[in-house]
Amino acid sequence: MSVTDQPAPNNVPPARQRLPNRRGSETLSVEHGGADFTITAGRYDDGRLGEIFINAGHANSMLDAIASDAAIAISFALQHGADLDAMKAAMKRDSRGAPSSPIGAALDLVTP
Repeated sequence: MSVTDQPAPNNVPPARQRLPNRRGSETLSVEHGGADFTITAGRYDDGRLGEIFINAGHANSMLDAIASDAAIAISFALQHGADLDAMKAAMKRDSRGAPSSPIGAALDLVTP
């Protein structure tokens, strides 16, 4: 094991907080950048966002794969304690403050 492979002392990664098997969710359709997307957001019992799925209208396209993979990464981050507001603030935006990507648009749609 190299030095870079070793965890930092006293640095315990956050445990994953799994969602309940049965959970509230909502599914929305949205158009962003000329493409259609379906967004499904799953929530913990207390209403917090715990997962998000994004699918482009053209299944198995490059755009579909990128949006889906980004949503999976966001879901894992949320389940490991990432700050949703910080993630939303970090998303790229245009000069009017509108989200530049379908991922940013999805987060804006499913959160207050």
